[in-house]
Amino acid sequence: MIDLLKQLCEINGASGDEDRVADFLVSSIESHGVTGLVVRRDSLGNLLVYKKGRHTPEKTLMFAAHMDEVGFIITDITKEGFLRFDTVGGINSDTVFGRRIVFDNGTVGVIAGKPIHLLNTKEKNKQPKIEDLMIDIGVSSQSEAENLVSRGDYCYFVSCFEEIENYKNLESHEDRLLRSKAIDNRLGCAIMLDLLKSSLNYDCVFAFTVQEEIGCRGAAAAAFNIEPDICIVLEATTACDTAGVAEEDMVCELGKGAVVGFMDKGTAYDRGLYNITLETAKENNLLIQTKSKIVGGNDASVFHKSAGGIRTIAISAPCRYIHTPFCVANYKDIESMRKLAEKLLYKFAV
Repeated sequence: MIDLLKQLCEINGASGDEDRVADFLVSSIESHGVTGLVVRRDSLGNLLVYKKGRHTPEKTLMFAAHMDEVGFIITDITKEGFLRFDTVGGINSDTVFGRRIVFDNGTVGVIAGKPIHLLNTKEKNKQPKIEDLMIDIGVSSQSEAENLVSRGDYCYFVSCFEEIENYKNLESHEDRLLRSKAIDNRLGCAIMLDLLKSSLNYDCVFAFTVQEEIGCRGAAAAAFNIEPDICIVLEATTACDTAGVAEEDMVCELGKGAVVGFMDKGTAYDRGLYNITLETAKENNLLIQTKSKIVGGNDASVFHKSAGGIRTIAISAPCRYIHTPFCVANYKDIESMRKLAEKLLYKFAV
């Protein structure tokens, strides 16, 4: 799973630019000779995979995870060769200043703004706005820049997938911390791909969705294409168990298991599915937790009110520093999430 997650996180694929992620998933499925599958792309770009199990349940069951990550898109090029840009998805401007970015063609730049020596007192105490920043790709004119990039081009945080040094020499995977861009939500994709490669007792549909980070748009198309009875959303969710955060504001914590949602800003989760999920975790001695605040949202916000209504539950891995170049997750939580997902497939099928 670590190797699979690493490969997925190292692919660039922001909302509307997910093709490379989808191509990798299809290639990985084909290379492992997985049988009993029907794979198709819908017109919006969702990758929909129908997996034949040993039995056909009365209900149509669907797992869902979004392929897209946050990123940047070029909006203009100045006469000096600097690039104006906007964010694709929710990125705080205070996490981007001075960061290296890379384009699909290999061009590398730095997100730049006014240096600290030239800031007045008011500016020093104010968070910079995205519109005040530009990307420097090391050229000196608009024409030079246009030879390398164009309006509408995507670019991404330069990052690397790695285990945090203090943990990587553990004999067990327990409590290994992983850091990378795009853990949100390539970890959900990795778990679904792992399930696809295994032998399942029941038929299931796996929806790798697009454009979650800019409004859960792919989820709407997938819901109407599949019309499932039950949807299990696999996600990464914000953990705030860091220095200076009060205990009641931590939301959820690394190392305490998968996060089972009862409500967030977009969804009041199906109470029956929520109770079954808690019972299933307890029966199988799986580590889980719930959030301590009603925050966040994901594709479930669209799934549960689409196609006549879909019973929906979300299982997530807590993730620190989400939507930055280095999200941090605990492998123990991801393992708990993967095991719970498989158990729920059997529970919800009968």
